[in-house]
Amino acid sequence: MSNGSSPPTKPSAVAPQKDRVRESLLRKAGLTQAQIDDALATERETGQSLVQVLVGKNLLPESKCMQFFAELLGLEFRQSLEGVGVPGGFIQQIPVQFARTHGLIAIEDTGTLLRVATHKPLDVQPMDDLATLLGREIEAVLTTRSEVANLINRAYRHKADGVDEALQDVKDTDIVSIAENIQESEDLLDANKAPVIKLVNMLLFQALKLRASDIHLQPYADRFQVRMRIDGVLYDMESVPKRAQEAIISRVKVMGKMDIAERRLPQDGRASIRVGDGDVDVRISTVPVAGGERVVFRILDKTTKIYSLDQIGLEQEAERTIRRYINYSHGVIFVTGPTGSGKTTTLYACLDAINAPDLNILTIEDPVEYNLDGISQVQVNVKKGLTFANGLRSFLRQDPDVMMVGEVRDNETADIAIRAALTGHLVFSTVHTNDSASTVTRLIDIGVEPYLVSSSLLLVVAQRLLRTICPNCKEAIAPTQEMLYHLEDLKLSPDQFPDGKLLVGKGCDECFRSGYAGRTAIYEVMPIDTHIQEQIVNKATASQIKRGALERGLKTLRMSGVQKLLAGMTTPDEVLRVTQLDVL
Repeated sequence: MSNGSSPPTKPSAVAPQKDRVRESLLRKAGLTQAQIDDALATERETGQSLVQVLVGKNLLPESKCMQFFAELLGLEFRQSLEGVGVPGGFIQQIPVQFARTHGLIAIEDTGTLLRVATHKPLDVQPMDDLATLLGREIEAVLTTRSEVANLINRAYRHKADGVDEALQDVKDTDIVSIAENIQESEDLLDANKAPVIKLVNMLLFQALKLRASDIHLQPYADRFQVRMRIDGVLYDMESVPKRAQEAIISRVKVMGKMDIAERRLPQDGRASIRVGDGDVDVRISTVPVAGGERVVFRILDKTTKIYSLDQIGLEQEAERTIRRYINYSHGVIFVTGPTGSGKTTTLYACLDAINAPDLNILTIEDPVEYNLDGISQVQVNVKKGLTFANGLRSFLRQDPDVMMVGEVRDNETADIAIRAALTGHLVFSTVHTNDSASTVTRLIDIGVEPYLVSSSLLLVVAQRLLRTICPNCKEAIAPTQEMLYHLEDLKLSPDQFPDGKLLVGKGCDECFRSGYAGRTAIYEVMPIDTHIQEQIVNKATASQIKRGALERGLKTLRMSGVQKLLAGMTTPDEVLRVTQLDVL
């Protein structure tokens, strides 16, 4: 029976037992008989699971659907699997293909039974197969498809590290294999590749595993050095034999759709690679240097979730201030800081907080780092003439409520952004300055009239990223002499810490012997009040603006860092490293 044909009046009379069970389930979910008939017919004809059909036809949202099945079947429902650790035995015994195909991943081993997350509540056969494979009793926990896929990706990324193995396989003859046509989006977990291809894939795989943001391939006279930037710090990794250098560079150029024959000029490219169900975008840059060509990959992991405002490290007062200003109907909000300080994450958190069906939100970025549902995102393309300024000008004809401009680099972009704010739009953007006060003077320096800055600017948020102490090797120690000097610089004393001891990371395999794992942000949130507006019109300097804001209660980046230090999240030398330009 096709979807278009008329259903019989009493489908349950002819439907098999399986359909009758499903019918009664769906009636309890509040669906009409016509919707139930349509859903069951689609399930039979397409081979999709019932959950996929219900979600695909917008009859039930996926999380509601899972919640409903969990209540009905007496199972636990989990909204999120964030921070869940997968038992090691499951990863060793169950192939990644089985886990992905059937949407199954272990989340807890209680000793007596294994709890397994799934997004297919009515598909019991794979669960039985899993119990047989493991020789264990299994208990299902329901969650959404994306949560299962993300946890599978995270778990199996850590399974193997084949970089050393791939290095041994590299031979001179492999250059020939590089010219092979490659797929648009390759799965990094597919190891059946020629050695050079496998080597490059495994370098990317290792970078993702270590949470690296960049990979550097640097040629020396005797070797090709691999370096990775982890938590903002560059570390030396393996060095590749010099004989494989040209093969690797050519492979990288093929990936990035660059000219293999051109070795005298810098080139830029990009590639999309797949790790399981998640996409990772890679921007590639090559530059000719002494000894060959230097390659840098910038990794944009699309499987990374969008953070909300309460997850990015804001203190309560700063979060309240930001939430107040992002709900204004017009004006400009700037987020400022150096490259890699988390500005885009903060902007996305702001857009996510205000995203609603009654708002038309447009962004122009270089590049589009993460996809946001319900928001139109445009990629800058300078070669085709699509610059920030041109994109922003076009946006004004798209009836926008909120606009985000990736970066204000010149007078033209700044001028359009500020005029857009004055004509009733809310504009978000970033700018590269050291602190909040110097953002104001930077706009005037690039040619925007002071009265325009004064009347359009709402809020400036300066930020940096601080490395946090590794939880795996954290310990409290009495401060060393060097630490005492650092505390003195921060105007602190040991008696402000519990028992006079400071938390530090000893260094372990988990944190790459650095003592740090992960990062948190520190913020300087400066609303543009009437005092600052007057100072802008009178062309006050950045230090005058900052001094006045401090008197009225501004918390600087260093003050924010000190709060994170007193909370036991980081170390004194890290606060000093990150806030060295923050002058009180």
